[in-house]
Amino acid sequence: MAEENPDGVVIGLEIHVQLNKLNSKMFCACSTDYHNSEPNSNTCPVCLGLPGSLPVINEKAVESAMKVGLALNCDIVEQTQFHRKNYFYPDLPKGFQITQYDYPIANDGKIVIESDEGEHVVRIKRAHMEEDPGRMMHIGNIEKSKGTLIDYNRSGMALLEIVTEPDIRSPKESRRFLDKLRNIIEYLEVFDSNLEGAMRVDANISLQGGSRTEVKNISSHKGAERALLYEIMRQKNIMRRGGEVTMETRHFDEEKGCTVGLRSKEAEHDYRYFPEPDLTPLRVADRVPKVTKTLPELPDAKRERFLSQYGMTEMHAKALTSDIRVSEFFEEVAKEVDPKTSASWVADVLKGELNYRELTVDAFKVEDMISIIQMVTQDKITEKSAVEVIRQILDYGGKPDEIVRENGLLKVEEDVVSKAVTETIQENEQAVNDYFAGKEKSLNYLVGQVMKKTRGRADAKEVRELLVDKLNK
Repeated sequence: MAEENPDGVVIGLEIHVQLNKLNSKMFCACSTDYHNSEPNSNTCPVCLGLPGSLPVINEKAVESAMKVGLALNCDIVEQTQFHRKNYFYPDLPKGFQITQYDYPIANDGKIVIESDEGEHVVRIKRAHMEEDPGRMMHIGNIEKSKGTLIDYNRSGMALLEIVTEPDIRSPKESRRFLDKLRNIIEYLEVFDSNLEGAMRVDANISLQGGSRTEVKNISSHKGAERALLYEIMRQKNIMRRGGEVTMETRHFDEEKGCTVGLRSKEAEHDYRYFPEPDLTPLRVADRVPKVTKTLPELPDAKRERFLSQYGMTEMHAKALTSDIRVSEFFEEVAKEVDPKTSASWVADVLKGELNYRELTVDAFKVEDMISIIQMVTQDKITEKSAVEVIRQILDYGGKPDEIVRENGLLKVEEDVVSKAVTETIQENEQAVNDYFAGKEKSLNYLVGQVMKKTRGRADAKEVRELLVDKLNK
């Protein structure tokens, strides 16, 4: 490992997953649908921490946490208990957070990710339940804020904090782990990753011979990779100059792409944990069989099924199962169109166009994808025209058949292509001579001229074959 990780990078992650598909918060009846609400309007005495208010455990939240633990290959404890984590912060109205300490609901799990050297196991140390604090909005930036606004709508949302062992060795591995984790949890349908605050990351990192720093509240997987890359560079520079890396908590500035020191790192005793007196211990082991039955087919199992059932490539199987919505979209298309063909169009073409526009597969209709693939397989339009139809739908909307008709994308007749090929050969004597002189690029040029004559409605592969046949004759 020394050659692969010369700086001795050690990374551990703490991922806060918001169980935002529940109907109510962790300890009160307030709705979880707060994202479009007026600030501080989706609250009650419990989530505002008012004196005399008492928490009540959300049963569905407990079962959702157990689902995640089981999906991550964790052991579910016999009995769990909530604690008070005491610290003062403006977004924490009670002055403490209800969380789990000695008895997390799940522990000792693992996730297998793909690394540059092959499969790599990242161990899950624990997964524990807690409540989300409110949301702080700084006027300006966190370093030079003119003031801070607080919205308590998020306060009390059910969170599951997933803590890894320090098994990650690079920022790239961190991003792959986060991608895999999000994929698994999305399959469980306990959270919507597109909502604000759905998944936040605290990253702990150290280099060989240095102290550990923690980068707090990173809001994206790409941001986590960038923050860790910056921290490696920063810590290496300090150590290269003979300095000492300070154990501290830092903030990642997304705009500047750098981390900023916030405070010295707290130790466990600083939080003065003690059992939550308003909540009794909770026995959960008896619920494991019931919760296990609700587990869906998970990404790795679905990938193996796609390989065996549809005979697709490993690359397509990975691409199609990396998002539950894409896998469901594909299977609907594959009911009407050849699965291998469907896999290629959905995984290679549609996903590429969606990613370019930062859209999800929900932006495209299954019936439109079926219609487009059928037009290609029935030889009505070329593959190039099909891609153009997909782009038109994503950018401007419309129906496939209307776009084909209005833009003249129907495939031209064979005799029209043959005529265009003959004319191109007659009109481009120099390119023809270059072809016979062994210059391959000349053939590409001739194909391009035929495509121009047919306004892109001919099949480029067929045009190439026809050109070679006529030239050789």
